[in-house]
Amino acid sequence: MKPQLQIEYLIKTLQQDLPTLFEQDISYEIYTNNIYFRDPVNKFKGKFNYRLIFWTLRFHARLFFSEIAFDLYDVYQTDINTIVATWTVRGVLRVPWPARLLFNGYSTYKLNADCLIYEHIDTWEQTPGEILAQFWQKG
Repeated sequence: MKPQLQIEYLIKTLQQDLPTLFEQDISYEIYTNNIYFRDPVNKFKGKFNYRLIFWTLRFHARLFFSEIAFDLYDVYQTDINTIVATWTVRGVLRVPWPARLLFNGYSTYKLNADCLIYEHIDTWEQTPGEILAQFWQKG
C-alpha cells in the first residue's frame, strides 16, 4: 500500500476505534510489536502491554463508572510521520454523590517507514491530581 493510502487507513482506523475504546477492543494491526506508550501516569513498551492498558481501561470503566465516553473530535496528519487525535473523556462515577469526570487531551502517534504506529504519547490538559480531585466533587 502506498504511504499516503496507509496513513489514510491509519486515520480511519483511529476514527473508528477511539470512540468505542471503553466498550470494545481496538485494532492492533496498525501498531508495531514494540509500540512505546506514555501518558502522565503510565510508560511502557510492547504490544502486549499496549493491549493490557486498553483491557484495563475497559475493566475500570465498567467497574467505576455508570457512564463513560471517549469523545473524539479530530484525527489528522501533522507531518509525514505524525498523526494527532484530539479528545475528551467524560463520565459519571459510581459513588453515592453525583461525581463527574471530565478531561481533555490529545494523542500523538508517530509512524515508522512501514507506516505503522511505533509511539503513542497522550497529553492531558489537566494534571492527574486535578482529574482525581473530580472523584470527590459533586456534580
